[in-house]
Amino acid sequence: MQEAVLNFPVSVQHVPQKGIEVTLKSDNREREALAESHGLEKVLSFSADFIITPWKKSGIKIRGKIQAQIVQACVATLEPIENQIDEDVELVLVPEHSRLARIPLDESGEMLISADGPDIPETFSGDKIDIGAIAEEFFDLAIDPYPRKSDLADSVVVTIGETDEEADSGVVSPFASLANWQKKD
Repeated sequence: MQEAVLNFPVSVQHVPQKGIEVTLKSDNREREALAESHGLEKVLSFSADFIITPWKKSGIKIRGKIQAQIVQACVATLEPIENQIDEDVELVLVPEHSRLARIPLDESGEMLISADGPDIPETFSGDKIDIGAIAEEFFDLAIDPYPRKSDLADSVVVTIGETDEEADSGVVSPFASLANWQKKD
């Protein structure tokens, strides 16, 4: 991933049991940089609210919500459309050398990963974590990669180079456009 636009380092050296509340609100410059960095036409608003609490002996748990209003180009018409991002965040981080970050192995040395089980904690180094980069990562994952205007038909059929027989039958071969292709010597 590219370097984060949002940077907000938070010390996690002495996190109280009740946790630390962190609120991020972006300014115009940050919203413009977010739009450019993530291929959006505009970011109209962006905010994130987190609670950082201790987890086990040396880990950190981050819970919260990211909310944003963005403008994207419709993949079908290229017209600008507004989308709302309302993403819940839950993440566990442990120091990079913690045994809790290791993937468990069975007796034959195979990794034990369960799709239904909890995620393996991510790691951090030093005594600070960048909450801004974490917020931006979850923001990026929440962006619809194929935004469509809501009033468009569900499917658009495009036919290229169909023969008269195919046109009369209503069936379009996926190889129809190759029928008229000629190799030039």
